[in-house]
Amino acid sequence: MDTVSVNAAAECSANAVADARDATRDFLEALGQQEIAPEDADSVILVVSELVTNALRHGGGTCTLRLTTHPDTIEVAVDDTSPRAPRMRTPDVYGGTGGFGWPMVNRLARATAVTPRTAGGKTVSALVAR
Repeated sequence: MDTVSVNAAAECSANAVADARDATRDFLEALGQQEIAPEDADSVILVVSELVTNALRHGGGTCTLRLTTHPDTIEVAVDDTSPRAPRMRTPDVYGGTGGFGWPMVNRLARATAVTPRTAGGKTVSALVAR
């Protein structure tokens, strides 16, 4: 099992999500095309982008991304400082306030989980097919 930890944001910066996507691409490239199909790699990158964005927007402004390989999945785990779990809500197609990301993550992932952290905050994780 391979694991990589990425500090996705030391602070809430405009580059944090792009940096997390870049780190994820590097992680997936290191696995090689035999290990993950291109469409599955795209799903992993989308899930990373959404979970890191949510952590920065709703989770206290900082987060840590961890990527772990399992035999049939890639685990995307994002720690943040907020104890509040993501929630399903009606997407806002007119006001631009979101509501699309968490349902998308749940559609792309085989499973999702929200786990409270003993040090405070939570970990949001998603298992994506590989």
